[in-house]
Amino acid sequence: MKYRFKIKTLGVALMAVSILSSCTGDFDEINKDPNSLTEDQLDATLAGPAFASALYAGIHNGSYSSPGVDDQGTWGIATGILSSTFIHYLNCGYGTERNAFVNGYEGRGWTRFYTVAVPALSNALKASETNAEATAVLKIWKVFMYNQMVDAYGPIPYTQAGNGKESVAYDSVEFIYEDFFKLLDEANATLTASSTATVASLAPNDRVYAGSVDKWRIFGNSMRLRLAMRISDKDPGKAKTQAEAAVAAGVMQTNDQSAFFKASNITPNNLNMIVNSWGYVMTASMESILVGYQDPRLSKWFAPVATGAYRGNPVGGLEDQFGTTEFSKFNNEVLGNGANNTLSETKNIEIFMASENYLTRAEGALNGWNMGGDAKTLYETGIRLSLAQWNITDAAVVNAYINGSTLPTLPNILTLYPTLDLQDIPVKLPVAWSSSVANQRTQIAVQKYLAIFPESWEAWADLRRSDAKVIYPVLNTDNPDAGVGKSLMKRIIYTTNEYSSNKAAVEDGIVKLGGADSGGTRLWWDTK
Repeated sequence: MKYRFKIKTLGVALMAVSILSSCTGDFDEINKDPNSLTEDQLDATLAGPAFASALYAGIHNGSYSSPGVDDQGTWGIATGILSSTFIHYLNCGYGTERNAFVNGYEGRGWTRFYTVAVPALSNALKASETNAEATAVLKIWKVFMYNQMVDAYGPIPYTQAGNGKESVAYDSVEFIYEDFFKLLDEANATLTASSTATVASLAPNDRVYAGSVDKWRIFGNSMRLRLAMRISDKDPGKAKTQAEAAVAAGVMQTNDQSAFFKASNITPNNLNMIVNSWGYVMTASMESILVGYQDPRLSKWFAPVATGAYRGNPVGGLEDQFGTTEFSKFNNEVLGNGANNTLSETKNIEIFMASENYLTRAEGALNGWNMGGDAKTLYETGIRLSLAQWNITDAAVVNAYINGSTLPTLPNILTLYPTLDLQDIPVKLPVAWSSSVANQRTQIAVQKYLAIFPESWEAWADLRRSDAKVIYPVLNTDNPDAGVGKSLMKRIIYTTNEYSSNKAAVEDGIVKLGGADSGGTRLWWDTK
């Protein structure tokens, strides 16, 4: 691995910038000859286009319409068959459903992150050096996109990423988290003190918040709350301080503050492009919860099979174990609401939902933190926001769900394969708020699991952190490593290219990891 991210050799990244900017019609000049751009030409006019590339690549999406960037296979490999499969949001029969790392899948997201997202962000930061508000927004986005990677792999190249040297050092998870909080503090201070409403240099290309200073400030504080909860078992004192500071400064409270990337024909929603073509279907874990709870989101997300029932595919089945058995497919509420050939252009990409904040605050309240409300009210508000996000607003329906006493159910597949090891239903609690604090924590974890869907990177991290029993163990495992087995995968292994081209650094990263480079080694914050 050679991170040659000097501006003079950023032909691919700058090509991405020029193409992504074309969806706004601005900055036509950079389309002339992106390979000829040098560092002294990287001025403020390129901040927005570079930010556009960092946003799209930073959520692991790519497009065939953007040659030199990537295609939607990156989402499929970095997200679909890894984090989304690990947590049973979907399934399509790849080896990763049996906890195996096969065919180098673990490397695709890593490579695209460091060759597309990181250089694009570096370009945007360089071009914004004299713009305090733009720099603050970019710091927030840096935290977001690096957080997903550090929570997936563990120690990663961070401070030295893009140094252009033969060896690129790895930073520890603890160090990176410390820097995250520092960057978010700085960004909040800058944006709070700002007298401008919009970051003009970023706005035309910002497909999340259109350069809104206030919304990016709120997003940054929401990230601080998320990260505070992540370290709550490792450093309770710091977690409390950071969480309370985040809530006091202002986190997402309404769905119009949620973060979506606005899809287009140039920047399509990758999940929606490949979910059917790759054969993704509902899982038994999702079916058990949604059907048992009579969850009104069920019919929004999935379609019944020919019998009229919902049927989820158990994760971890052997190859062809279920033959031609029909499983519930994804509905257009998830895939998009346009014409069939434009679904990926009409369904925006979920990044960070306001409902998550309320559920995190509910757990924080149980920890004794000042979260601006009691745990029960925050929990129920989070559910209401998640339902409203999916256009479920009928008061009777919403209240019936929140006060529901039904329990998750056995998966339908057992009617066809009664001997499957699925009798022990993971979730044994109703939606209605329990009188037991231990049960309340599990209820929060279950509702957060549902509220974050389909954005699986954060859902995977939260399940590892909370250790709540929400999903079934996989039916079979192909991974003999200690700590893996049929349980939830703890991390993604490093790429083989790292061992061949950055060996000393990756070996130091494994020392900082504190365990073997396997899917069974817990990260710094994952203590239980």
